[in-house]
Amino acid sequence: MADSTQPVTAPDGEADDKSRRRFLTLATAVVGGAGVAVAATPFVTYFRPSARALFLGAPVQVDVSKIELGSMLRVEWRGQPVFIVRRTAESIENIAKGASLIADAASDQSDQPEYAKNELRSREPEMLVVKGVCTHLGCAPQYLPSVNAAEVTQPWYGGFFCPCHGSKFDLAGRVFRGVPAQKNLAVPPYQFLGSGTLIIGEDGGAA
Repeated sequence: MADSTQPVTAPDGEADDKSRRRFLTLATAVVGGAGVAVAATPFVTYFRPSARALFLGAPVQVDVSKIELGSMLRVEWRGQPVFIVRRTAESIENIAKGASLIADAASDQSDQPEYAKNELRSREPEMLVVKGVCTHLGCAPQYLPSVNAAEVTQPWYGGFFCPCHGSKFDLAGRVFRGVPAQKNLAVPPYQFLGSGTLIIGEDGGAA
């Protein structure tokens, strides 16, 4: 009579079949999970903005509330410098005084949104927003707000001076007569959100 306390063992072939089934089930689950991960990867990559897209078009939000009168803040948009100047009442008056020195006073030959095609080339009199790129050969102009600054030939009522080739621009970014640059400093699209936030790169479709 067989001892009932002894474990019952399956034949060798049946044990091999069970091991094989367990292995195939596990392998299928692993491969299936990997397939889902691979399938999901293109969608993750597709919905993530590329560095090129950000470089070419992302607007820049700037806190301008702390810019002091007469000071300039430099930021970057689309890989280019943008100058933000908070003009004083005196500097605004000086723009008119130097109008006879300007080559394109009406900005007819220059690049700017329609709302910046005025004497001050801005949405608001106090705040100037221009690209900090000389329209001659793309150099970086210096900000020289002082009247009769020693670095430039006179008369000078404040503005931007490109030391590379001598181009000069007033505090509206308008180019002087008789200098290598032919156009005013370009004005990017921009808008204000409240009194202290500036968005460069979008203007809500304003004309």
